[in-house]
Amino acid sequence: MFISFEGTEGVGKSTLIQRIYDHLIQQAKQVTLTREPGGTAIAEKIRALLLEIHDEQMSSETELLLMYAARSQHLSHVILPALNMNHIVLCDRFTDASFAYQVMGRGLDAEKLHTLNQTFISRMPDLTLWLDAPVEVGMARAKARGELDRFEQEKVSFFNKVRSGYQFLHETQPSRVKKIDATQTSEEVLAQALKYIDLHVAT
Repeated sequence: MFISFEGTEGVGKSTLIQRIYDHLIQQAKQVTLTREPGGTAIAEKIRALLLEIHDEQMSSETELLLMYAARSQHLSHVILPALNMNHIVLCDRFTDASFAYQVMGRGLDAEKLHTLNQTFISRMPDLTLWLDAPVEVGMARAKARGELDRFEQEKVSFFNKVRSGYQFLHETQPSRVKKIDATQTSEEVLAQALKYIDLHVAT
């Protein structure tokens, strides 16, 4: 099973993914834990390029194409091989992030994203857990972690657009994209996430 985790900055994705990974390992499951952008040596170099702050402004189109360069490498070298070995794949972000950030956040034409998905993405997540929290809450958490990367330095208005993108995906694909209130305690978030995973396995 391929499970992706989505949300704006500071909603607790990394914490949740690690806890779910630990839970599944304790159940003697075969699990691959990975992230986007990144997941392979080449894709991690692209991640660094995407996250660092440059003197030259990066265009929205360049940002999208770099995301898909990393994603294509990640999919072919990590995700698909793991799924072929019957692993459960837990991935921090996937294609939904590009819709939320580059289409809704940056204002790019959704048709460009559709073309990239049709051309390069041979497997979509079976289940996507969207951790949702007010943007101000997530940004406060991100700032508390330390220095902000290029995305984390965006304005609140940008992240409100990103959040609306995730809401759209949840409303239009409710069987795959499940919403979790990230303002709950970490235990409540974990319990809700595991419930969605168990229900998906059962169906």
